[in-house]
Amino acid sequence: MRPTVLAALFCLAVPAAASAYAPNAHAAAPQAVLQKALNDPARAADKVDDSRRKIDQVMQFAEVKPGQSVLELVPGSGYWTRVFSGIVGPKGHVYTVWPTEMGKFDTESLGNWQKLVATPHYANVSILQQPAAKLQAPAPVDLVFTVQNYHDFHDAFMGPMDMAAFNHQVFDALKPGGLFVIIDHVAPAGSGFADTNTLHRIDPAAVKQEVEAAGFVFDGESKALHNAADPLDIKVFDKAIRGHTDQFIYRFRKPAK
Repeated sequence: MRPTVLAALFCLAVPAAASAYAPNAHAAAPQAVLQKALNDPARAADKVDDSRRKIDQVMQFAEVKPGQSVLELVPGSGYWTRVFSGIVGPKGHVYTVWPTEMGKFDTESLGNWQKLVATPHYANVSILQQPAAKLQAPAPVDLVFTVQNYHDFHDAFMGPMDMAAFNHQVFDALKPGGLFVIIDHVAPAGSGFADTNTLHRIDPAAVKQEVEAAGFVFDGESKALHNAADPLDIKVFDKAIRGHTDQFIYRFRKPAK
């Protein structure tokens, strides 16, 4: 992916397709906790996107709970971060990872993020600046979460990346039983990683195979962001589909033992 379009990718809206996923109320935060986080006045500007981003369903699917620790890869504008912060609460923590390779050219966004983490309201959020190929968490986390940027880690601008090693690093960052949730733009079946830098899409089957090779167990899929009308063969920035791409949501679990 070219650096000149990265900032736009962060802000892409997501499709409003209906979800086929029925969340397990016992596995995620109580609905009252989720609603309180969603209704936080500090994220008033974000609420216009909640319906199409299906944030309530995504958070339920990610099984986020009070007191947990979350490692969010490339937080972008902080849309997801602000909700994570509200759900995990003062006893939890959200580590946001800004790869060094991105911070080099997106200094404005990085600067805005440094201001956000210095805000008392987000005292449970911190920023980690590190090379993309050397993912580390200060302590084992319950969830690693990434939206629309797993495909970026396959591209040259992120530096020399060994994706097998990267996924092992994600595995090592998680507590036993922890989750790795990936949301990204769908590429045509069988295309593998051919479209990551051209269409900014990735083949879900290739992602599944790549992540499972690191020791993860596939733990479920949500169709909340599915859009059958997406032709899959155009750039995600194309005005015909921008904000309405077909996206997969995969959940992988690190074995408890």
